[in-house]
Amino acid sequence: MGFVTGMLAGLARRGIDPTPLLLATDIDIADTASRIPVERYAALYNRINHEFDDEGFGLFSQPMRCGSFEFLCRACLTAPTLADALQRASRFLHIVLPDLAVSVRRTHGQAELVIAETRRLAEAGDDPGRVFAFEWLLRLLHGLACWLAGRGLALDHVIFPYRRPTHAADYALIFTEDSRFAPTLPGGKGSLIASFNANLLELPLRRDEAALNAFLDGAPGKITTLYRRDREMVIRVRDLLRAAMPTPLALDDVAARLHLSPRTVHRRLEEEGSSFRSIKDALRRDMALARLVKTRDPVARIAADLGYNDTSAFYRACVEWTGMAPAHYRRRWASRQD
Repeated sequence: MGFVTGMLAGLARRGIDPTPLLLATDIDIADTASRIPVERYAALYNRINHEFDDEGFGLFSQPMRCGSFEFLCRACLTAPTLADALQRASRFLHIVLPDLAVSVRRTHGQAELVIAETRRLAEAGDDPGRVFAFEWLLRLLHGLACWLAGRGLALDHVIFPYRRPTHAADYALIFTEDSRFAPTLPGGKGSLIASFNANLLELPLRRDEAALNAFLDGAPGKITTLYRRDREMVIRVRDLLRAAMPTPLALDDVAARLHLSPRTVHRRLEEEGSSFRSIKDALRRDMALARLVKTRDPVARIAADLGYNDTSAFYRACVEWTGMAPAHYRRRWASRQD
């Protein structure tokens, strides 16, 4: 419901009653604890865009006219690599969305997607519209990047420039389990920083014009249904792998426990924007980083519990994920909390 409230914030600022839009999509916002089916959320997303000719939901200083997402996709489609595509996206968004600046930077084997305010979007740092603006643009760019690369792209961690919202538990499903919150000083401009493995920037793009035409059917709201980490097969595989730790399971083992063929599991994961290897890697990474920052467990014990044959292999993996050794990552996180 927090995402719906944020989406409607621009209408509220303009004194527009959202009731007809909510009735048309069968969404009831009276119960703030209720959960909205993602298909209805996507329908509301598209309806607001088309009713007001604004893909930015009335949240910004100028409307982002309908068709902007399509031409963002077209601008990126012919880029040779994901890095080039994100650079093109940054340039395009500078034209249609001047209130937020998008950039990508690399450091120590990590890449950072930065979304920075060029003007303060709201007086209150945790204003629902400001929160949603960052959530929306990260979701849009991450979903588009996943689609262009033809696979789910794991975010190692994301720093959001506001206080932890009440719906932050869903960030693990949509963004990453390692979601952090660093409120912007009053009157200041904030920046969202999404960190991921820099090697992903070199991925070639795997989409063509025909694929784009199919992708645009139902877009841009459709992108909210793609590459979520709570898709049926993804979560079933992830749960089996988690339950078996520290014993590693192969694809054949997981398929047998699901009473499916390995080929069927592979195909269904691919349809959900993921793969067995990426789920396995992301699970170990998420569990490892969570234990490094939330516990005082010795590094050797964490490595053993996650199925690493020796501690040195875990050290190498941690350096690949974060650009630093486990102990250094733990100290750095602790210093930020202080």
